[in-house]
Amino acid sequence: MLSRSLQVQIRVVHALLMREVLTRFGRHNIGFLWLFVEPMLFTLGVTALWTALRAVHGSSIPITVFALTGYSSVLLWRNMPGRCVGAIEPNRSLMFHRNVRAIDVFLARILLEFVGTTISFVVLSIIFIGLEMMQPPEDILQVVGGWMMLAWFGAALGLLVGTLNERSDFIEKIWHPFSYLLFPLSGAAFLVEALPQGFRDAVLWLPMVHGLEFLREGFFGSHFEAHYNMVYMASACLVMTLVGLAEVRTLGKRMSLS
Repeated sequence: MLSRSLQVQIRVVHALLMREVLTRFGRHNIGFLWLFVEPMLFTLGVTALWTALRAVHGSSIPITVFALTGYSSVLLWRNMPGRCVGAIEPNRSLMFHRNVRAIDVFLARILLEFVGTTISFVVLSIIFIGLEMMQPPEDILQVVGGWMMLAWFGAALGLLVGTLNERSDFIEKIWHPFSYLLFPLSGAAFLVEALPQGFRDAVLWLPMVHGLEFLREGFFGSHFEAHYNMVYMASACLVMTLVGLAEVRTLGKRMSLS
């Protein structure tokens, strides 16, 4: 019975995912390839800018991998909540189907962002390594682990923000400016090691900083001292996931009564 339900949900999420791809990217030009070309272009632009400013970077860290890991991680955890906000309304008509639930809509959008950003990150890493603009990761398994933790953070935040937005439109209005304020604090443009002690302690309250430090240690850990606590990050992600799932369940009940 459980396996049957899981198969049904996988098919539903897959169908919703394909619908999102066609809705967002259409069939013209390069179509679904924009799924990962778009984040690649953003990341390339930031990488080129940071590379041009290397003279004022003031660090021995390889600037290409520094920019690649920093901005790719931001796209990963920030785009998931951005897509979950307002996800229910354009799919509300699908809720009349018995097998389509709110959680499926959120999962489809989260998976779409994860796939696009991950392909962008992997392809750019291969290109930069092939062009000898950066060295291969020192610990590929740690890089994968850090990436998956950042993805978990983004997914948990997406569920939480997406469901809370169904309670109040105020969430949508504050999320976008709030996400931009989080960018300079996320660790994308700095190493925790380079910060003054007081500011270092403050930014380490943000879970994604731990994930990025962990990921960067996997890439070039011999160049700096990483500061992270993955137990803290996992605990924060677990709490957000549980609260988000509880809100999804409440949302489903409200929708069934309406």
